[in-house]
Amino acid sequence: MNLLPTACPFCEGELLIHEIYCRGCDVTSRGVFTPGPVTEFDQTKLPVLRRFARLSPEQLALLEAFVRCEGKFNRLQEEVGLSYPTLRSRLNEMLHDLGFVPQEPEREPKADRRQILDALAAGEISADEAAAKLRGGQA
Repeated sequence: MNLLPTACPFCEGELLIHEIYCRGCDVTSRGVFTPGPVTEFDQTKLPVLRRFARLSPEQLALLEAFVRCEGKFNRLQEEVGLSYPTLRSRLNEMLHDLGFVPQEPEREPKADRRQILDALAAGEISADEAAAKLRGGQA
């Protein structure tokens, strides 16, 4: 059975339902119905819901697990059985599908390993300085 779409798949306009059917009592009702909750709906939330509606069932399940784990990757890894790099990749895909651009963490450029070792061999820096630079720190 197909899920009820939340908006027109062509123009994203409001959908009206003209017929509903109950298998339990074999009753068909005709009229004009709108999908959604009975309570008043905040139209400003519609763009957010449309973005989330674009996610695949697998992405929605991962998002639900992410929220359930309070955004803690170590708990998420245990719950879904995926490695950190795989989770990171899937969450980045999800961000992209939602229309966001994942930010790369800012990192200081590491010195070239070969240059550090050459400077050490030439006596230009001490072994402690070379070790610190290889670890990514500045000496």
